[in-house]
Amino acid sequence: MSNSDTKVWLITGSSSGFGRSLVEAVLKKGDRVVATARKPEQLDDLVQQYPETIHPVRLDVTNPQEIQASIKSALNQYACIDVLVNNAGYATLGAIEEFSDEDIRRQFETNFFGVLNMTRAVLPTMRKQRSGHILNISSFAGVVAFGGLGIYSATKFAIEGISEALVQEVKPLGINVTLIEPGTFQTNGAASVITPKQPIAEYAATIDSMQAAIVSQPGDPAKAAVAMIQVVESDNPPLRLALGEDSANGIAQKLDAMKAELEAWKSVSLSTAFEGETVGARN
Repeated sequence: MSNSDTKVWLITGSSSGFGRSLVEAVLKKGDRVVATARKPEQLDDLVQQYPETIHPVRLDVTNPQEIQASIKSALNQYACIDVLVNNAGYATLGAIEEFSDEDIRRQFETNFFGVLNMTRAVLPTMRKQRSGHILNISSFAGVVAFGGLGIYSATKFAIEGISEALVQEVKPLGINVTLIEPGTFQTNGAASVITPKQPIAEYAATIDSMQAAIVSQPGDPAKAAVAMIQVVESDNPPLRLALGEDSANGIAQKLDAMKAELEAWKSVSLSTAFEGETVGARN
């Protein structure tokens, strides 16, 4: 952690959506922000308002050189990084069959490898500090997959996996990891959703239904930002934080369904041991 009472946040995808709301909330709180975006000029109004506590940096998270440069710029400006928020990303809406290899790989490059590479780049600093907090912006769809969001969900499921492992590796070093799992929020995300170039008519009903769900956005991103700050300030932060009633209830329903299915098929699960072996035995 920094030597002052304020924290230094590095937030990717800061020009819009959750990133923009979080930057505004952190600056209002009095902390310092390295606000990264592909078009940092979109943050000019905040630079004018908070010239001493915001440091805009150009960053495309799919560019390894720019990732390293953003970390170096942050440390040159503020000498530490207390919080990394991996927020940059976008959604795709379409059936799995409809997307090209290029579409799918581009989605993973931004949503997954961008997060992975930013995290790996900041960890040496946090290890040296013996402190830090990494917030990975996942999604309700990172826990519960939906038809029409399969590729997007896959990237978020992957983030869930690395975060669950990462916290076990870095917790002993004083570093926290939290997955943020928002439901539908009133950001500009729906307007930037990527759809297939060659849609298939047989999937239209499924995709139209999911499109309607995405358009319905009851969540307030400003309140989501307050919740994320609360997590960072907690002495016992969670690994996962669902945001929104749809996310909290939907994840609970999936967990209940998984538990019921596991119990229903448990006898089959346990029938696969060699004869005479004790279930759960270790050599």
